[in-house]
Amino acid sequence: MQFDVSIVTSAKPSVWTFLSPAALLRSIIAPRYLILQLAWREVRARYHGTYLGILWSFLNPLLLLVVYTYVFSVLLGAKWGTNPDHFAFALTLFAGLIAFSVFSEVVGRAPALVLSNPNYVKRVVFPLEILPVVALTAVLVQSLMTLVILVAAKVVLQGALTPHVLLFPLTLLPVALLALGIGWFLASLGVFVRDIGPVVALAVQVLMFVTPIFYPLEVPLRILPDPLKFILISNPLTVSVESFRDVVLRGASPNWLELGSAAIVGLVCCQLGFAFFMRTKKAFADVI
Repeated sequence: MQFDVSIVTSAKPSVWTFLSPAALLRSIIAPRYLILQLAWREVRARYHGTYLGILWSFLNPLLLLVVYTYVFSVLLGAKWGTNPDHFAFALTLFAGLIAFSVFSEVVGRAPALVLSNPNYVKRVVFPLEILPVVALTAVLVQSLMTLVILVAAKVVLQGALTPHVLLFPLTLLPVALLALGIGWFLASLGVFVRDIGPVVALAVQVLMFVTPIFYPLEVPLRILPDPLKFILISNPLTVSVESFRDVVLRGASPNWLELGSAAIVGLVCCQLGFAFFMRTKKAFADVI
């Protein structure tokens, strides 16, 4: 396994070096086996010591889905917009939470990623920049397990799937890029500003409620002024949530223009976050 030691050890490299997409790709591809190893270890560590182990990755979302279905479909008789299917509310809510969790879990953990691994900071050859990538990879593995439960529930409650479900990785691309970019930025900032964690946790909670997860997108579009409508529609979180629902639950293709635009926004954020992290990481050892 080889790493780009020049990136890790060079003295005060130009920020333009890290604004190169090639540098970003090298930082992920070169240590790819290490990333996968650490991510899988992180997934297993969540349930270490339990009797069922990794099976909890399936049981937790299954129990949540049962609760959502019972509460919203049986007790409340809730419907999603004009959809007469009472089970649609629970499934649509669950799908939105899966897509949003890719963002919330990475960003929520980001401020403590470097601080919680001080032994890695002291190792000159360890690529600290992979820590947010490891967190994202672990979340994607967990989301894939949760998706299995959603797909099974969709088949049981609403009927067969369509081939569009195979497009789900593309629908999560914008939110994954956005989460990674913000994750790099917050992982670095968290080293220097220790109380940023609670602020980020609060911001993630606010974003969850302003993203159309618990209500149809049509609801805010009816009441918001045009500038805010544009921000809501172009928000990568909104695009990923709605596109994920389209391909998994509605059997439809996503809006490719919106998805492509959101991916570009996420890519720019990812590149800037990477550059900020790489430019500041040489000071981590002095602070920690």
